[in-house]
Amino acid sequence: MLAGTEGEADAGGSFEMSRARIKFPLQPLHRDGCGVIRFKENKIVRYLLDAGPFDMNQLALMSFPREDREQFAQLIGYSVSGFGDLSYSSRATVKLADKTASCMPKQKQRKARKA
Repeated sequence: MLAGTEGEADAGGSFEMSRARIKFPLQPLHRDGCGVIRFKENKIVRYLLDAGPFDMNQLALMSFPREDREQFAQLIGYSVSGFGDLSYSSRATVKLADKTASCMPKQKQRKARKA
């Protein structure tokens, strides 16, 4: 289930039944510098959010389809653990993201430095 580099995963393989119920493909997952599993952000979408005239609060007041909001959260690099708490995240997509995250390799333990 791993795609690309170590620490990334995608939603292929045995999750086909869940994938049939979601409108957009699942963004690949990765661990950030703190070990949090996140969706891989799209740099262009992230830039548009950070530099654009709209912020998350303004976008929340606009009328967009649930599926578009769900995909947007993935494209800005939302954490998988927080994604399930969003009101617009479907059960099928949350389940798929959680299963994909559970297939990722465990984070390597860092050795403590000697002082």
